[in-house]
Amino acid sequence: MQFYEAVDKRYSCRDYLDKPVEGDKLERIMEAARQAPSAANRQEWRFVIVEDASKRARLTEIAHGQKFVGQAPIVIAACAVSDGHLMSCGQPSYPIDVAIALEHVALAATAEGLGTCWIGAFEEEPVKRLLEIPAEVRVVQLMPLGYPADKPRPRTRLPLDEIVMRESWGG
Repeated sequence: MQFYEAVDKRYSCRDYLDKPVEGDKLERIMEAARQAPSAANRQEWRFVIVEDASKRARLTEIAHGQKFVGQAPIVIAACAVSDGHLMSCGQPSYPIDVAIALEHVALAATAEGLGTCWIGAFEEEPVKRLLEIPAEVRVVQLMPLGYPADKPRPRTRLPLDEIVMRESWGG
C-alpha cells in the first residue's frame, strides 16, 4: 500500500474480528513506531502490548466501557518515560513524541490491513495498576489493534483553505 493510500484509508475502527494479529505484522508495526522522530532524539515512548483477554476486558472497563477496546486482539498502552523535558517552544516533548510514534503505528497497521483507534478516554491510574506500570511513567494513550469488522464511516474534514494559511494567521 502506498503512503497516501494508507493516510486515506486510516480510520477509527470500533469493531474488530475475533482473529489474532500475526507476529510478523505486529513486529513491523512496532518497528514503524521505533523509527518515529522525537524531540532531541529522546525516544521517550514505551509500549505495553496487551493480548491477554482478561486484561483487555479490564481495559474496556477502565476505558469507560468502550467495548471495542477489549474486543480487539491487541491493546497497545502507549507510555512515556520522561524527565519533564520542555522543548524550546515551551511544549512538553513526551505527549507529542508518543503521538508521533502512535500515528506511525496507525498508518503501519492500515498498510498491514489492520485497524486502530486512538483512545484518550480512560483512567490512567487503573491502567498503571493493571499493567504494573511504574508510578513515574505516564500512560498517554491506549490503541486497540486488530482486523476490522466494520467499514470506515464517511468522515468530514475541513477544507484546506480553512486550515492552511500562508505567511501569517489569516493569510
